[in-house]
Amino acid sequence: MTSELTTDDPTDVRELTRERLHEVTVTVNGLPRSATVPPRRLLSDLLRHDLRLTGTHVGCEHGVCGACTVLLDGAPVRSCLTFAVAVDGREITTVEGLAAEDGTLHPVQQAFHDHHGLQCGFCTPGFVMSACGYLAAHPDAEDDGEIRAEMAGNLCRCTGYAGILAAVKQAAAVLRDTGADPRQRHRPDAS
Repeated sequence: MTSELTTDDPTDVRELTRERLHEVTVTVNGLPRSATVPPRRLLSDLLRHDLRLTGTHVGCEHGVCGACTVLLDGAPVRSCLTFAVAVDGREITTVEGLAAEDGTLHPVQQAFHDHHGLQCGFCTPGFVMSACGYLAAHPDAEDDGEIRAEMAGNLCRCTGYAGILAAVKQAAAVLRDTGADPRQRHRPDAS
């Protein structure tokens, strides 16, 4: 037995099936941004499609690969598993928010470049954002096993991870020397 929604007025059916939209206001990379989104819009889609910040990559769409990792209030999260309406009023940092205004790479980005911690580059934004979150909590990171365990939530099909481990260690040393918060936009004059 099937139940059908019936009505004499077709506008009632349209109204019942229409999604209510929500205004979401967030601070992204230090700037206030707003968008009107349906309740099922993912944070990754808000960033990529509504705000045109395409540095956040979408890979598996199941939270497994880590390519979509961003910082939410300073902590790494999978943007493909987070609803946009859930981040209203919060602060998001994407890979676009790390390099200095003049284009000078953030210490984590520079370390990935220096140690060839990327090949195709698809997973790189997620690794960089995860490393920033990790280094904020573990500024003395030097142990390969610990770094490998902390970065295990990000998958790379190209590099073999040796360059990524070296990059995280280099970034840790640079950030320790400068005292910079790895979750903040790079300021070359502060180094």
